[in-house]
Amino acid sequence: MSKKSNFIFKALHVVAWIIFVGLSIEAGGLVVNFIFSIFKPEVVQNLYQKLNLSELHNRSLFAFFGMYSFILVISISKAHLFYMVIELVGKLDLSKPFSTYVARQVTKISYYTFSIGIISYLARETTQHLVHRGFEIDKLNLFWADSQAYILMSAVIYVIASIFSKGVELQNENDLTV
Repeated sequence: MSKKSNFIFKALHVVAWIIFVGLSIEAGGLVVNFIFSIFKPEVVQNLYQKLNLSELHNRSLFAFFGMYSFILVISISKAHLFYMVIELVGKLDLSKPFSTYVARQVTKISYYTFSIGIISYLARETTQHLVHRGFEIDKLNLFWADSQAYILMSAVIYVIASIFSKGVELQNENDLTV
């Protein structure tokens, strides 16, 4: 492997860590917002992302908990997805990349990415339904605007996972033949 490829791989590992830390901070901030919105709703407008859903809380407790559940599940899932990527990059041996672990991990990442896309799509549709009913929660669309991108990305990752699975099979056959 060339030094340039190794450098790029290490740089991608650092970028994955940076994204993971950013997503973890966002998820933590949203959890704090949620706790404050339950116990001290008057300070919510001063918290992280100024996510003030007090009107939704006052009108429908069920809708409030549903929307916040979507927000929390999606943000925590995105952070966990990048943790899975960090684990993969940390254990990936570039001299022999086709291993059972890598194939399984890439497959898990594709499934996880797909589930984030589906949950985001359901959240977006629920938001549109609530807006149709007169709730003003358009600022929540920021949290699930990329649902189609996650679904498409999961398909691409699944194809890569299939290639890795086939590569493991071929590598095992090659090892047995020699």
